[in-house]
Amino acid sequence: MTNADPEPAAPAGNVAAGPWRGGAPPSPARNPGVALDLGWVRGVRINRSAVERRAATLTARRSIKKAWQAAWLLKAVSVLDLTTLAGDDTPARVRRLCAKAHRPISVDLLDALGMGRALSVAAVCVYHAMLPSARAALAGSPVRLAAVSAGFPAGLSALETRVREIEASVAAGAAEIDIVIHRGHVLTGDWQALYDEVRAFREACGEVHLKAIVAAGDLATLRNVGRASLVCMMAGADFVKTSTGKEGVNATLPFALVMARTIRDYHERTGHRVGFKAAGGIGAAKAALAYQTLMNEELGRDWLRPELFRIGASSLLGDIERQLEHHLTGRYSAFNRHPVA
Repeated sequence: MTNADPEPAAPAGNVAAGPWRGGAPPSPARNPGVALDLGWVRGVRINRSAVERRAATLTARRSIKKAWQAAWLLKAVSVLDLTTLAGDDTPARVRRLCAKAHRPISVDLLDALGMGRALSVAAVCVYHAMLPSARAALAGSPVRLAAVSAGFPAGLSALETRVREIEASVAAGAAEIDIVIHRGHVLTGDWQALYDEVRAFREACGEVHLKAIVAAGDLATLRNVGRASLVCMMAGADFVKTSTGKEGVNATLPFALVMARTIRDYHERTGHRVGFKAAGGIGAAKAALAYQTLMNEELGRDWLRPELFRIGASSLLGDIERQLEHHLTGRYSAFNRHPVA
């Protein structure tokens, strides 16, 4: 852990500095998983008070201003999984969301910021039923298509049913699958059952990347969050994700810190890189800055790219646009000037 301030982002015009230059992120090497190591899992220990103190420093001691803040916010756009997971979703709403994914920031703002190229989000995430509409709207686009699956959001349907749902979403064109685990396996300490479940999901995904949602707000303790994340990685998850967005408590910095350090431990022991996705209740631009700072300090700059880092959100994009406009004009615009869908 470092106490140094995060390395400043590149100026806005070079926000994507590095090998990835926008559009769909290249697929990183898959996490093949490892055999379940119960000694490792049971050895996970979390000091809650230390985690909370560390998480508090990410917002209390950090101040990213002016052009640097604009650069970080543009970077945040490039790792967004633009999401709609509402019961009243319609094909028209999904098409509007996909249009926003193509052009998440208005052209006049990009021009004023000196961005000499188009900027898109990393992915659009929808229910299985909305995949045909999203696939058609994203045809020829660099934006990836993700689907929630495996009995989302509760994860309580039969395992065979959840596996078939994943297979159906892959067949329908999803490039990424966001599954949700059975929380009961974690709460009862049945790590073998959780491992076998996620392993089955990984096999059903084939070449499609798997994001495992641990639903941290339902897991009772930070130790359970760390253990569940570790087992999902052992089973071959390519990302671990905080929340479905439907829990009473969704993404928090303490959850993210525990998961990031578990990712670091897994990488150090196995050599395999696993991504992290924060999702649920992230609607303010300052929250996106905090999660980026956490990733930079805990995992390094490699984890600031969309290959290994995502933020799942819908309303967040509107606030990012407002902050960018404020940077340029000194004034905040109304939210209705920046609709998502």
